[in-house]
Amino acid sequence: MRQRLCLVGLLAAVLMLAHSVGLAQGVRDVPQYTIEDFLGTTAMFGASFSPDESKILVSSDQSGIFNAFAIPVDGSKPIQLTNSSSNAIYIQSYFPTDERFIFESDEEGNELTHVYVRELDGSSTDITPGEKLKANFESWAHDKASFFVSTNERDRRYFDLYEFAVDGYERSLVYENTGGYEFGPISRDKRYLALVKPHTRTNSDVYVYDRQSGELRHVTPHEGDVSNQPQEFSVDGRSLFLVTDEGDEFRYLVRHDLASAERKGVEKPGWDVWSASLSESGRYLVVAVNRDARTEMRVYETANMQRVALPQLPNGNITSVRISRREGKIAFYLNGSRAPSNLFLLDLASHEATQLTQNLNPKVNPEHLVDAQVVRFDSYDGVEVPGLLYRPHAAGPESKAPALVSVHGGPGGQSREGYNALTQYLVNSGYVVYRINNRGSSGYGKTFFSMDDRKHGDADLDDCVASKKFLVDQGYVDPERIGIIGGSYGGYMVLAALTFRPDAFEVGIDIFGISNWMRTLESIPPWWEARRVALYKELGDPGVDRDYLHGISPLFHAGNIRKPLMVLQGANDPRVHQVESDEIVAAARANGVEVEYLVFEDEGHGFRKKENRLRGYRAIRDFCDKHLKGAGVVAR
Repeated sequence: MRQRLCLVGLLAAVLMLAHSVGLAQGVRDVPQYTIEDFLGTTAMFGASFSPDESKILVSSDQSGIFNAFAIPVDGSKPIQLTNSSSNAIYIQSYFPTDERFIFESDEEGNELTHVYVRELDGSSTDITPGEKLKANFESWAHDKASFFVSTNERDRRYFDLYEFAVDGYERSLVYENTGGYEFGPISRDKRYLALVKPHTRTNSDVYVYDRQSGELRHVTPHEGDVSNQPQEFSVDGRSLFLVTDEGDEFRYLVRHDLASAERKGVEKPGWDVWSASLSESGRYLVVAVNRDARTEMRVYETANMQRVALPQLPNGNITSVRISRREGKIAFYLNGSRAPSNLFLLDLASHEATQLTQNLNPKVNPEHLVDAQVVRFDSYDGVEVPGLLYRPHAAGPESKAPALVSVHGGPGGQSREGYNALTQYLVNSGYVVYRINNRGSSGYGKTFFSMDDRKHGDADLDDCVASKKFLVDQGYVDPERIGIIGGSYGGYMVLAALTFRPDAFEVGIDIFGISNWMRTLESIPPWWEARRVALYKELGDPGVDRDYLHGISPLFHAGNIRKPLMVLQGANDPRVHQVESDEIVAAARANGVEVEYLVFEDEGHGFRKKENRLRGYRAIRDFCDKHLKGAGVVAR
């Protein structure tokens, strides 16, 4: 599917879309789609231009699990390049002069990714072989004669950086990491390497390593909590673009001179700058801004910082922005509430945008889906809490609907605008869904971000409880039929709700959530070592704070659970081990509580195979229908 939209055409399309949304909001008798219908939609991510710029490399689950596909820029049919049936393929990049490409893959969700090269003959070469190691593709060298890969093979706690030759894949050590650093960009002459030292979630430092002299220079000395993240070295290597929130609630972009340490402001939008990158020659600077739960893309002419006029795009989340090497095109994804991530191509000369994919299942009419409303409410103590509200078409004062408060992962994540198959499936089935950004969520300033520190399962949980009144006040939510759902840290919040606020919600749906913080914090993956101290400072040190962690762990308070519980768990999850779910399920069942438990033997922290998502999502809908809609409801 290929749509060309110039600026005027896009504006017209937006107006038509707004009109159709208005009509759809008035529709009450929309059809109920099956979960097969929703999962007939294709998920897609990643973008890399082929050397001749005729194709864009992506990861797509069109085959049932993520594989590598090439999307021709002329709009013709996608070309499948890998045929994995068990392990997801995460594409990274085409080679600069031929159609070999780099990808990462693990074993059924265990997160021990290796770096592979898919050769021209279709075979794949693991260039980071070994047992129990994790490796990551970092970047290309500017001369395109080599690329950089990090691996923890020497010490499972820390990643070292290697440079690999494009031919033969011979490697050499760039930096042996014994200080717990994370890697940032490398200068174009390969002399400088930026490193990040995390202290807490809100406090980090940037260092620059000089490969010629061996000097490691601290470039962000500060007092108090300041978040600093390197983004890109300037073309001449004399300065470093970095994002900081020093003296401000939000992260902004500055240019730091390496010789003088002088800083010049580049972009300060009043929201968090998420990332910044330069094009091949440095002509363009692309800045991504997290503006109220969706990404705004800004492109500048670097020489004079003149903003490049871009066509008006429908509201949504923009991801995977890539400028072609010839600097004439930008590839990116646009993900809206009623449309999954679709790949777009923007011509910088004509300002013409081309939609290269149509990933929504054609059986699903987007007018039957709903847009997220960005809403806010005053919580129990007056703190304003934002979130995304999804209202079924049929919900109204005369036909009040059941509701689910959906809690994101983290801690410190953010529910963002964009297509979510499970959310749309539940809304289409008659459920109001409120994806809350409780205190501690990112994107709303560092004060809000820190409000849940050492208050987990308490202050943030009470935001979720307070959101019930907000939902009821809308006039179309049944106050007696409100449940809570979440994954990872959100799953912990579900368990916390059922144990610490046992009468607040009618049901809880926990997707690989933590039940015992002491065990989880003691068994974090070794490759998280650089972040371990930060986690301990925020959540508690299991060697020192055992009483506190015991107090916030649902497992030790499971006797309070009296509402129906559903738990979903991946057997290979390296972050939240299966025992976390096994034990809370056993404890809840000991109370005589109805518990439904699904374990996916070939999944980790997140369900990557369509067949597993189908099984899990259908079970969630059945569970909600039984306990929030009542007996006699036939689930799809």
